[in-house]
Amino acid sequence: VQLVESGGGSVQAGGSLRLSCVASGYTYHGGCVGWFRQVQGKEREGIAAINTGNSNTYYDDSVRGRFAVSLDAARNTVYLRMNGLKPADTATYYCAADLGPMSCGSFYHFTDYLYGGQGTQVTVS
Repeated sequence: VQLVESGGGSVQAGGSLRLSCVASGYTYHGGCVGWFRQVQGKEREGIAAINTGNSNTYYDDSVRGRFAVSLDAARNTVYLRMNGLKPADTATYYCAADLGPMSCGSFYHFTDYLYGGQGTQVTVS
């Protein structure tokens, strides 16, 4: 199983980016997919998640109302749309899939997932 994030880059404050998380060897069909970010020297924090079975979404307060997570089942891709970006959003962004029996509402810990990607850098200036 491989998860590959893409779509990161450099953007000015107030701008937008859309990150993608493509899975190979794994189908987004009912499991939870989470998005995380990490600044060097700090813990990786969960910011959003989607239940790929019912499309329920979950957000940390730090991104609620600015970020949106969605699923394109045909492309086996989960997206993170990020609007109103701030310099504080600068980080490496990761996706992770499959919480097993845990509720997607408990999406906050990267190590709880079975699969994780390698990250994509987002820089907001």
